[in-house]
Amino acid sequence: MRSGGVSRRRFVGVLAGTAAAVALPACDEASAPAKETTEAAPSPSREAARPSGPHPLYLGTYTSAEGGGKGVGVASYDTETGRVTGAGTIEGIADPSYLAVHPNGRTLYAVNEREDGAVTAVRLSDRKVLGSRSTGGAAPCHLSVHPGGRWLFSANYGTGSVAVHPVETSGALGERTDLVTHSRPAPGPGQDGPHAHQIVTSPDGGHVLAVDLGTDTVYTYRLDASKGTLAEVSRARTRAGAGPRQLTFHPDGRYAYLANEVDNTVAVCAYDPATGRISVGEAQSTGTGAGTNYPAQLVVTPNGRYAYLANRGHNSLSRYAVEADGARLRLLGTVPVAGDFPRQIALSPDGGLLFAANQRSSTVSVFRVDDASGELRLAGEPFASPVAVCALPL
Repeated sequence: MRSGGVSRRRFVGVLAGTAAAVALPACDEASAPAKETTEAAPSPSREAARPSGPHPLYLGTYTSAEGGGKGVGVASYDTETGRVTGAGTIEGIADPSYLAVHPNGRTLYAVNEREDGAVTAVRLSDRKVLGSRSTGGAAPCHLSVHPGGRWLFSANYGTGSVAVHPVETSGALGERTDLVTHSRPAPGPGQDGPHAHQIVTSPDGGHVLAVDLGTDTVYTYRLDASKGTLAEVSRARTRAGAGPRQLTFHPDGRYAYLANEVDNTVAVCAYDPATGRISVGEAQSTGTGAGTNYPAQLVVTPNGRYAYLANRGHNSLSRYAVEADGARLRLLGTVPVAGDFPRQIALSPDGGLLFAANQRSSTVSVFRVDDASGELRLAGEPFASPVAVCALPL
């Protein structure tokens, strides 16, 4: 086990973290959302649009955990059935707990979630590891590629900082061009310091946003695209002790949805493309009742009509209707995730399948997504993958 932020990120829910989850009151039977079924038929329109045949699927893990993997798992999935087939491992990558792909689809990037954090590039055509670069911090847990393809961003959970690396023509990474530490505001209740959990570019491409669990803040930066440096332009505070983990944008780019890990809530956020400002709305229920639960991540369907939340502890997926052109989430219910501790979820590019990486059960569950109703139907038995913490379908 590791100390400090690394320990909490990897074992939250197993051991008490620096801040305990605050459970919401249980709903009574009359007011509680009904559990959704798993028998919904696939949407005819989705069936007509879905490309057939196998597609690549990459799987992140902890190589240093007991029973963990040996690198990045390689698999494929059938777009018709959702069936996953294993195809080996890209070895030589330490603790690749989060993955992203370059916009041109040729290079895969992984964080190395260790005390001396790094990011690694892999050429997908021959699975050649192109090398690693230091993130300048501890326990990097998230990374993303700028839409222009020239810059890679990463978030260091352990030290509460975000880093920028240039992307070379080959897809390999250059030396870090910037490192920004979240020194203000002061840590939230129960937190020992900043804990950057995500860094992502806004849909309009104008700003880079970083979510920090430790300071209860979403930071907005402007990227200098010639130098690869970040300049802060605004901060948005959540309510104290929320512990924001990840922000997911609605397709139209005017609203985003925030998963709050510590107080077991979600929030709708308004985004102003002109200024980069985020306005955090009221906390909303995850539908998981009074038990301990750690929300992990929200995803939104490509048509912008539905959103899903992974619930670690409750071991479910919450389904929301997206209303008022993205300005409102309405909880519809939950469905069992068919695994233990869903650390991360992802939609296939066409939105027809949802993948859930279940850390404690070492499985990846696959669900069919009904285009019209947003209902989820489990697509067969979950796929076995050692300490699965990230699924990246292409």
